[in-house]
Amino acid sequence: MDLNDYSIIKEGEAEILMHAKNEVFYNKAQVNNRDMSIAVLRTFITKRKEEHQAHLADILAEKEKKLAEKEKKLAQKLLDNNNEDLNNETTKEGGCETHDDDMLKAASHDNILEDSNKTADDHGKTLPELKPPRVLEALSASGLRALRYAREVEGIAQVVALDNDKEAVDSCRRNIKFNGSVTSSKVESHLADARVYMLTHPKEFDVVDLDPYGSPSVFLDSAVQSVADGGMIMCTATDMAVLCGSNGEVCYSKYGSYPLRGKYYNEMALRILLACIESHANRYKRYIVPVLSVVMDFYIRVFVRIYTSANEIKNSTLKLSYVYQCIGCESFHLQPIGRSIPKNNNNVRYQPGFGPAVPQDCADCGKKFNMGGPIWSAPIHDQDWVSSMLSSIKSMKDRYPAYNRIFAVLTTVSEELPDVPLFWGLHSLCSTLKCTSPSAIVFRSAVINAGYRISGTHADPLGLKSDAPMNVIWDIMRCWVKNHPVKPQPADQPGSFILSKEPVLQVNFSRALSSMSKAQAKKVARFLPNPEKHWGPKVRAGRKITSKHISLLGADAVNEHLSLEDVEEEVDDTKRQKVEPSSSNSEN
Repeated sequence: MDLNDYSIIKEGEAEILMHAKNEVFYNKAQVNNRDMSIAVLRTFITKRKEEHQAHLADILAEKEKKLAEKEKKLAQKLLDNNNEDLNNETTKEGGCETHDDDMLKAASHDNILEDSNKTADDHGKTLPELKPPRVLEALSASGLRALRYAREVEGIAQVVALDNDKEAVDSCRRNIKFNGSVTSSKVESHLADARVYMLTHPKEFDVVDLDPYGSPSVFLDSAVQSVADGGMIMCTATDMAVLCGSNGEVCYSKYGSYPLRGKYYNEMALRILLACIESHANRYKRYIVPVLSVVMDFYIRVFVRIYTSANEIKNSTLKLSYVYQCIGCESFHLQPIGRSIPKNNNNVRYQPGFGPAVPQDCADCGKKFNMGGPIWSAPIHDQDWVSSMLSSIKSMKDRYPAYNRIFAVLTTVSEELPDVPLFWGLHSLCSTLKCTSPSAIVFRSAVINAGYRISGTHADPLGLKSDAPMNVIWDIMRCWVKNHPVKPQPADQPGSFILSKEPVLQVNFSRALSSMSKAQAKKVARFLPNPEKHWGPKVRAGRKITSKHISLLGADAVNEHLSLEDVEEEVDDTKRQKVEPSSSNSEN
């Protein structure tokens, strides 16, 4: 191996050797993804320990309860035996005591003492031990992610890195050795099909990381079987064109859900992926609990816990909904797939959801609805986890190369309304009405003064989440237009239909105390620009880089690569010319 052919790339505490050719995939922009995953992994290990301690406390409490009950019974037996001794002494005085009675009494006392000792021994038995977590990186490429997990996350027992490309596995093994003996003892690389490997290692890994080039759908069925109970799946999807509605039929074939092209398309992509993972998990009596779901750069990334419970999966239909999107305005409505009815003795009866959620025509603008889904309509974040992650990364900010970006994303996530699916855009509402836009603070104040909640969303700087129904939102906009008149529009336009109705709600636009988020009040950056040009997806490994890739890589990178190829071709031609004369002479 000629080191001159390689460049050293350092990220976090790991270093990798990258060949000048595009042999093994590496994307610098994914540092955000890797940093966020490390932050989640650290929190997972902490939470896992806390859960184990709580579980041990429950076991001890149960053992102490049983011990107390046994001691009570033993005390009662001793009391009964003492009473019997008194009766026997009275009988003995009457001349009726026999040798056999003395033997039985002694045996009874011995049995009681033996039971007491056995109970104490059981109570002192060793409690179940929590083993360090094992991580599976199913698609490792250069192995950078696996190396960072091993070097930077304390408490990991082993990281198994897989790839079905020999060049990638060779690169990964080379990088493992390059990072020293500590990394070599924790990370191992295998040439294998990730799907087959996960199927043949059921419930063996505490964390399964899926970060494919494109869709993860083909890996989900085996991933939900490979992760241990209470473990975690970390999953990336980069096929955003499919998930966001450009090819709805393709999305349905891959994920079992039809996307809609609303303002909320990014968040809908997250919820489609979560619904797909839940569907695969349910087939094996398992279910998911999302702890964090984020839209970042050009992809989405979800982190979900996996649990097993045949009873709990009955609630899956309560967490899924279809979406009705008006084709004329921003109105959307959710139709839950199922509902539950409480019964006696704390039992629950499950029924299909009531419907339809909307009339044939939109009540706001008179247009028709498109229907999409099903999507995950339950919360997509665990706010306790998000708070723990924020505290953790602030305490070790120097260990995160992309600290500013992941802190900004987590800060915005922490302020989202957790129980409100999807969102709408204030500018899109104004575009429908052809009116000037109120400031976000003025609009938020109107919603809050009307008695509803409102927040931003990490998926869109202009997006707003609220539990206010759409008729209230349009009433607020009608009142705004009364104070800021618009030009007349054709009668068949959605905006004309909406403005033709008088508002029912008396809107108060005065400034509300909570109209500005805490991050805004403290002037914390929430949406950061890309750190450099061409910060996005890169060419798949093995593909020849040509001038058409300038939009992805930049002109300088493409020209440098093409110049390198020209030099290599010249060297090959020179070698060929030297070989050809010698071969012709030998033939003669």
